[in-house]
Amino acid sequence: MADQYDLVVIGSGPGGYVAAIRAAQLGMKTAIVERDALGGICLNWGCIPTKALLRSAEVYETLHRLDEFGLKADNIGFDAEAVVTRSRKVAAQLSNGVKFLMKKNRIDVIEGSGKLAGVGKVAVETKDGKTSELAAKNIILATGARARTVPGLEPDGERIWTYREAMVPKSIPKSLIVVGSGAIGIEFASFYRAFGAEVTVIEMLDRILPVEDEEISKEAARAFKKRGIKLLTGATVEKIEKRKSGVVATVKTGGKSETIEAEIVISAVGIVGNVENLGLEKAGIKVEKTHVVVNEWLETGAKGLYAIGDLVGPPWLAHKASHEGVLAAERIAGVKGLHPIDTTKIPGCTYSTPQIASVGLTEAKAKEEGYEVKVGRFPFRANGKAIALGETEGFVKTVFDAKSGELLGAHMIGAEVTELIQGFGLARTLEATEADLIHAVFPHPTLSEMMGEAVLDAEGRVLHT
Repeated sequence: MADQYDLVVIGSGPGGYVAAIRAAQLGMKTAIVERDALGGICLNWGCIPTKALLRSAEVYETLHRLDEFGLKADNIGFDAEAVVTRSRKVAAQLSNGVKFLMKKNRIDVIEGSGKLAGVGKVAVETKDGKTSELAAKNIILATGARARTVPGLEPDGERIWTYREAMVPKSIPKSLIVVGSGAIGIEFASFYRAFGAEVTVIEMLDRILPVEDEEISKEAARAFKKRGIKLLTGATVEKIEKRKSGVVATVKTGGKSETIEAEIVISAVGIVGNVENLGLEKAGIKVEKTHVVVNEWLETGAKGLYAIGDLVGPPWLAHKASHEGVLAAERIAGVKGLHPIDTTKIPGCTYSTPQIASVGLTEAKAKEEGYEVKVGRFPFRANGKAIALGETEGFVKTVFDAKSGELLGAHMIGAEVTELIQGFGLARTLEATEADLIHAVFPHPTLSEMMGEAVLDAEGRVLHT
């Protein structure tokens, strides 16, 4: 007889394991099925270990600026193997943390690959080929996504890498090409450039970081070029030739073709949902462009069957997956007063140097939606804390509805903006207006003061520029 559960979660990434915890808190007997390491891609091969790598890169770059701070050091260098080892230790620590949380919340962890096996049933196949069956009143699919592969740019683990190989290099290549300028591509470009690699970023659209506000993209391009990163926009890779010493990429830009030689190519051209071998077709679940279709409550249309995280719609972010996991668990439990997730209130972050962060509508999108906007800006170079830190590159931008004063969006580039953005994220969640934010008191001296000044600037009341 199959083991009986109130909820079975397939996948233990930041959406899946959080859903399981919330379900257990709500009194549900819960199991989670995981074929690899607890924590999924985010904790093991994504969000967390990449930030550990980028922290090493940040410290290394700062060491080369010691004279600015009146400091000295000799023989500054790096050990690529040690940098990677630290990153893997951080990932392992957090994966073990998830294991502890599962035990603490009395969640059964089932090792193996899970798939739907009929109404309220999950079949689990272990690595040795054995199969067992779980029975569940409800099921949450949280199988995540993987790197997208395009013809001619198929990863081979040697010359053409995905994020996985890029996270565990045996050495830092002297040169590399990054195809795709979204957050993943730009973060790897930033990391490898910090350690001396000659980096070329190729973007099909007309600007890098195309989902960001246009002014932010422009400032980012300027900053990356200053660091020595070559940017090719409006460009497509026509052909990749592999050679013993590396690769030769034929790139078409503006009707002209050029060849670029490099040791390594990193493919960062998006993701595809892990929808295969889940039994979706038999369950009647709709899939569009490799992602499961759900309603505002994460319901698939099949009774008792939910899907969350990268498996469903954008933005494909770990924190969005976690909130979806909580929402799905609470929906199952019948919690009252729930609200669907508003994706315009979810911050997005890129942990490059400089960092980039945003929430809500870009200026262009706000105008496209018919808003009359008021825009405020404030530069890092006018902020006392930024000057003291030696971090004067970047700015904060705010976008308001001129009629109601609603904060429509906020966009930042510069040091630690990935920490600052949540202030505006909270403002969006609380439906704060320009007047509300003007009355907020920001501590001095902090980088956060720039947020207040950018609000004041939208009203023509900026104090320090």
